[in-house]
Amino acid sequence: MDTKIGALDTCMPMCSDVGSIPTNGVVSTIQNSAIPCNSVESTLGRHLARRLVQIGATDVFSVPGDFNLTLLDHLIAEPGLNLIGCCNELNAGYAADGYARARGVGACAVTFTVGGLSVLNAIAGAYSENLPVICIVGGPNSNDYGTNRILHHTIGLADFSQELRCFQTVTCYQAVVNNLEDAHEQIDMAISTALKESKPVYISISCNLPAIPHPTFSHEPVPFSLSPKLSNPMGLEAAVEAAAEFLNKAVKPVMVGGPKLRVAKASEAFLELADASGYALAVMPSAKGLVPEHHSHFIGTYWGAVSTAFCAEIVESADAYLFAGPIFNDYSSVGYSLLLKKEKAIIVHPDRVVIGNGPAFGCVLMKDFLKALAKRLKHNPTAYENYHRIYVPEGHPLKCEPKEALRVNVLFEHIQNMLSSDTAVIAETGDSWFNCQKLKLPEGCGYEFQMQYGSIGWSVGATLGYAQAVPDKRVIACIGDGSFQVTAQDVSTMLRCGQRTIIFLINNAGYTIEVEIHDGPYNVIKNWNYTGLVDAIHNGEGNCWTTKVRYEEELIEAIKTATNAKKDCLCFIEVIVHKDDTSKELLEWGSRVSAANSRPPNPQ
Repeated sequence: MDTKIGALDTCMPMCSDVGSIPTNGVVSTIQNSAIPCNSVESTLGRHLARRLVQIGATDVFSVPGDFNLTLLDHLIAEPGLNLIGCCNELNAGYAADGYARARGVGACAVTFTVGGLSVLNAIAGAYSENLPVICIVGGPNSNDYGTNRILHHTIGLADFSQELRCFQTVTCYQAVVNNLEDAHEQIDMAISTALKESKPVYISISCNLPAIPHPTFSHEPVPFSLSPKLSNPMGLEAAVEAAAEFLNKAVKPVMVGGPKLRVAKASEAFLELADASGYALAVMPSAKGLVPEHHSHFIGTYWGAVSTAFCAEIVESADAYLFAGPIFNDYSSVGYSLLLKKEKAIIVHPDRVVIGNGPAFGCVLMKDFLKALAKRLKHNPTAYENYHRIYVPEGHPLKCEPKEALRVNVLFEHIQNMLSSDTAVIAETGDSWFNCQKLKLPEGCGYEFQMQYGSIGWSVGATLGYAQAVPDKRVIACIGDGSFQVTAQDVSTMLRCGQRTIIFLINNAGYTIEVEIHDGPYNVIKNWNYTGLVDAIHNGEGNCWTTKVRYEEELIEAIKTATNAKKDCLCFIEVIVHKDDTSKELLEWGSRVSAANSRPPNPQ
């Protein structure tokens, strides 16, 4: 059945339906809106605003500029749409990314070229992570196109297409709206394409058009629908039959979830297969949070040499493995060092299935394939029983002596105890990747990080967006000092929005992840008084509490305060640790990635 976007007589979404997400990043069916719009002007700006509300992007992250000011007026005027001003365009894009992870779709609005090129990096990250982000740019006056004029905010050429050409490589659809006749069609096509492809789109709207009515922007917006993707029935049956034969003859098969479970909306189908098959169940690092870790056959994170304890041994010793939605890059493969064999693998992509060295089956949706396969597999818990047989519970880090310098492993043991179904973890690029991977997520606990793109500083904006999308959860963000220096300003926006995130700023005096790949003087940064900085940003406006901890006893007291007396505040806890205090996983991973990066050229 088609998914309806909007309705003939409505303009506002029900918060419980539109863009709601049962598990991390899985977009639920978009329902019809529920509150009638009786006095909405039929202008281009209001049409765009209504569409954003209808798809669930009820918060838009923005930075004003002269080309988008009128458009922002019309976004503000839309009931149910909240415009959130960010400190810079990069963070606005990161916030839309974080919002899309929680709500299923996000949006940002910036000005032409100086704003568009600034947000470009964040949109590229959203593209790499398969997130539908609507990137809206206020463009030049429609009368200036084709006039050979040179405009401000450009590179000084009469050709205005530079920004568009940049976005063409990191968005799945681009709409340049410089006339009213096809504006309705272009906007609707862009938004529907973002939702269908689960990728960002670019919409440029001439600055003189948002306030103008047009018959196509009807008083009651005409609904449009998204045709669902369908599997080829014959291809699906052939793929299931071949996969079932492949797996049923295996002695100790396993299954591993990958990050494209999100875009395929197949997390539930993956669990259905796990329940039916009895296979040992693992996730790739970038899929953490997409599969519930309380599942009875869950064995941890498969990340080659830096996997969680005993997981890699079970996966790599299996005689068959099913990977659902994997991305095998140099980071996830630990410098191309995974001990996997293609002939043992079934790779399930969002829309095709590859079995061993062949055959491959196209036009087969992951969700349909996993559900059908669940009915054809013999129950085989051998791999999980092997895991259970060899598993030795992890030890606990040594307790710090009074006034002993706080260690990172002790910090994360305390963070582990903070997690519940009412929390979500945001892990910044760096050693937080590895420390947060070892956290055991309670049922319902959210988890996000950006592994494919790995842009340092992402987490500040993403934390802002994620927390805005799911205000019922308390976000716990783990951010390194180097990353924080890139995007620190938008702690200001978190305070303006009344958010109650807990930020652990891990101050280890530099770019630690880079140190472990290849050290040099460029990895040392100027130390800041981070709590002093946040106090200055706070400036007595909003609820904020900061503290600096150096010892375990101070950390315990800080967490107690943040979760009790200051539970309704944004809490910023600066944790001072030694510059060489890293996870053992980062040490191993860094050396392997370094070896991959430094391979000599092949002979010519």
